[in-house]
Amino acid sequence: MIFLINFGFIGAGNMGAAIMKGIFNTKNESVKVFAFDVDKAKVDALAEYGVTACDSAAEIVEKCKYVLLAVKPQMIDAVLKDIADKVTEDTVLVSIAAGISEKYIKSVTKDDAKVVLVMPNTPLLLGEGASALSKSEPTTDEEFGFVKSVFDCCGKSAVISVDKMKEIIAINGSSPAFIYLFAKAFVEYAISEDIDENTAKELFAQSLIGSAKMITDSGYTIDELIKMVSSPGGTTLAGLDELYSGDIAGTVKKACASCTKRAYELSK
Repeated sequence: MIFLINFGFIGAGNMGAAIMKGIFNTKNESVKVFAFDVDKAKVDALAEYGVTACDSAAEIVEKCKYVLLAVKPQMIDAVLKDIADKVTEDTVLVSIAAGISEKYIKSVTKDDAKVVLVMPNTPLLLGEGASALSKSEPTTDEEFGFVKSVFDCCGKSAVISVDKMKEIIAINGSSPAFIYLFAKAFVEYAISEDIDENTAKELFAQSLIGSAKMITDSGYTIDELIKMVSSPGGTTLAGLDELYSGDIAGTVKKACASCTKRAYELSK
């Protein structure tokens, strides 16, 4: 077997491992995956998928054209300094660290480094992720296309402008937590009415799945979808009146704005 592309991971936590598994699920035999993590056990646990362990982050960069920085934002500085002298004009650095700009990555490694920024989300763990990607020069369209194809293995992806990578965090990166909080309130109401918790979870989760499909596949606008559920004088409108009075739309927008503000505070 001849591997044409070496893809390396610095960090083998939940996100890194999910992306690796996504690659293996496609059975793309042209890609060989390497990984390094300070917790060696995390890499060892992926051996069954064909991951080749490396002894350092620098070794990852030496061996791989594509290097995914799957570390927390507070660790990115040390990692970039560690690999800086190994980065070449051929290396493509892929960062999923929230708030870390391509300019900062270039400033620590190489001024002309190829950088792809990605904002994924945790449903990646189930192959149902939503990832936003942006490309910076001099990354080629072919290189960017390959990176995008990797995230497509783990769900769906979209290309956005690099100057909106902080704003997009609220939309797909943080939004699962907001949705879970919303779900928690519905389940807690069900429990208060002596409805089985698991039954409530299953019904509400399926309602989320079905509603999401209606948004993406029905062809109706969101306003039209709301009207479809809301019979005049019915139960749904009674509930909607409470949500409107509590300004749920305004609260969500404030949550997104706070998320974006924090991203800028954490940015480098």
